Amino acid sequence: QAQVAESGGGSAQAGGSLTLSCVVSEHSASTSCTGWFRQVPGKERELVALMDYDGRIEYGDSVKGRFAISRNTARNTTKRIVTLQMNSLKPEDTAKYYCAAGHPSNCYGGYCGGQVCYNRLSYWGTGTAVTISS
Repeated sequence: QAQVAESGGGSAQAGGSLTLSCVVSEHSASTSCTGWFRQVPGKERELVALMDYDGRIEYGDSVKGRFAISRNTARNTTKRIVTLQMNSLKPEDTAKYYCAAGHPSNCYGGYCGGQVCYNRLSYWGTGTAVTISS
């Protein structure tokens, strides 16, 4: 059972930058899809950035051109480290940000079996809060 832990949340001014980090305790096929998501109270979970085993990346429309996901590619490692660089921050980026990992078959923003594919990712962190002030 892989574990996921986020860090790096906090507060920033609009126009500023923050970097979030995520450590996935297992480096295997079952964690080869990794992504960042966010949620505000009363709203559905939103895709921020998703990276598949082959490096394919999918960004949410609201963060395209401002956020960038990256992942460590070191060999012989037992962990995955996934980073989200957030630039040109806006007050509407305020949310709780979650990191997740899972199988590549769920590494899409489309629908799988009646639900959004990425919601089927197996391993989720507890989230880190980001607050952007104007």
